[in-house]
Amino acid sequence: MDYKRMPIEIESPEQLGYENVKYNLTESSVSDVIYSDLRLHLNDLKLCYGHHVGKPELRALIASEFSNISEEQVLLTAGAASALFIVATSLLEKEDHLIVVRPNYASNMETPRAIGCEISYCELLFENKFEIDVEEIRAQIKPNTKLISITHPHNPTGAVVSKDTLLQLAELAEKHNCFLLADETYRELNRQEIYPAGASLHNRIITVCSLSKAYGMPGIRIGWLITQNADLFEKFLAAKEQIFVCNPVIDEEIAFQHLSKKEEYFSMAGKHITENYNSLLNWMSRESRMEMIEPAGGVVCFPRIKNGGSIDMKKFYELLNTKFQTFVGPGHWFEMPAHYMRIGFGWPSNKELEQGLQNISLCLDHFIK
Repeated sequence: MDYKRMPIEIESPEQLGYENVKYNLTESSVSDVIYSDLRLHLNDLKLCYGHHVGKPELRALIASEFSNISEEQVLLTAGAASALFIVATSLLEKEDHLIVVRPNYASNMETPRAIGCEISYCELLFENKFEIDVEEIRAQIKPNTKLISITHPHNPTGAVVSKDTLLQLAELAEKHNCFLLADETYRELNRQEIYPAGASLHNRIITVCSLSKAYGMPGIRIGWLITQNADLFEKFLAAKEQIFVCNPVIDEEIAFQHLSKKEEYFSMAGKHITENYNSLLNWMSRESRMEMIEPAGGVVCFPRIKNGGSIDMKKFYELLNTKFQTFVGPGHWFEMPAHYMRIGFGWPSNKELEQGLQNISLCLDHFIK
């Protein structure tokens, strides 16, 4: 496989050094959880090999939310990143074809590229409110199509796929003997109706989720795959065992104890997200040089500079980073034009977010009067 580093990783705050980023609007998750706030009980934990499928109690806890999903259909992984890697490398060969919605999180495109398979893109357009066009995907399906890949709620736009659209895509996958991959890491941060996991709605949907985005725990690498297809589950398990055998038992135990109290956690996190979201909307209402489709889920949005093609975006980002010490996710992270930017509003404090947004306006003053 021909691996290439992704700009979103090369230019990430953890690579640049968090000490060099004063106003961090790049993060696509909620605020990071502090270990001491978790009130964990780990003294009796045996640091042995864990269950290859994952801690049974944690899998049962995840499955308990859905009426027709059992713990036998939940596979714990090292974050969503490894889950996406497992899906791609299990289902795709060089001669295969997949369809990916774009913009998208980079690894949903780069791993298939490393495999060498053919990719078609369903372009999500600002003018269409970043909504998926089922007919466009239908027209792109080929005899060798093995996978349709979406994120829901969407990263980086925050758009939400309706349940009807999700089921139409699943039925399309069934008709053409392929699968629908739904990266649902923001599922519980949907400001509208929170749908059940896609995998619980149809046996052609593979759900991927993790504790990184909605739960503020990227530092423990815990994610999961859900599928009703027993043969597919066995293949995914084989891939996991050959890559990393099992998850760290300490990560799984932390995840289990945290998820057991998730209602308490979301009650506190929700207040912070709402406050920051309102600050974002207030800023956008004042900033006439930018436009945005309001995100319906998650903690990211993907606004763009109006008439952005008329300014030097390289100089804009350089000035924003150096003079204003403010960082956003530039459009090229998602293979989009530079005048688009992903703004993460769930991670920073409200004060940091408001100042970061103001700094974007001050930076714009240097280019657009």
